[in-house]
Amino acid sequence: MFSDNRLRIRSELGGSIEVVCGSMFSGKTEELLRRLKRAQIAKLQVEIFKPKTDTRYDETAVVSHDLNSVQSTPVDHSSAILLYGSNAQVVGIDEAQFFDDELPDVCVKLANRGIRVIIAGLDMDFEGRPFGPIPALMAIADDVTKVHAVCMKCGNSALFSYRLVENKNQVMLGEKESYEPRCRVCFNLD
Repeated sequence: MFSDNRLRIRSELGGSIEVVCGSMFSGKTEELLRRLKRAQIAKLQVEIFKPKTDTRYDETAVVSHDLNSVQSTPVDHSSAILLYGSNAQVVGIDEAQFFDDELPDVCVKLANRGIRVIIAGLDMDFEGRPFGPIPALMAIADDVTKVHAVCMKCGNSALFSYRLVENKNQVMLGEKESYEPRCRVCFNLD
């Protein structure tokens, strides 16, 4: 009986965690924006967040490489999402790899409140290593969608973000002048 009651409560709350991940130029932000737009069409209260450090296209908007955009709330620390997103039914989080390690706990708290949480971010850094809180988010997610770009060397499916410029820092904001998507073979050739 207790188990059935918990299941009923969970389905009534409807909270979940969805992760969209992949390399640079794979369409992660486009997919995030598509899901958020569908939630808005359903007349759900939507809030979107991004790290304050991500200023490539805009200080406050989440902008895809195709220049589709939506206004967001830039935050310094993932715990701020709990405050700003308290009235939302759907919370979107872009560039999640740049957030602190508390992001998975924040997402669990939101989902346990009945909020649908949709996260987009790079799963690997420029060296092909797991990046930031994304691996932990993938482990706790209800659903993980891994999207791929097109390898700029051979045209195959790309899952790596190859850095074109000399810089050993894990975090380096950049676009096509600094990165290109590559398949496993082409990534490991250079």
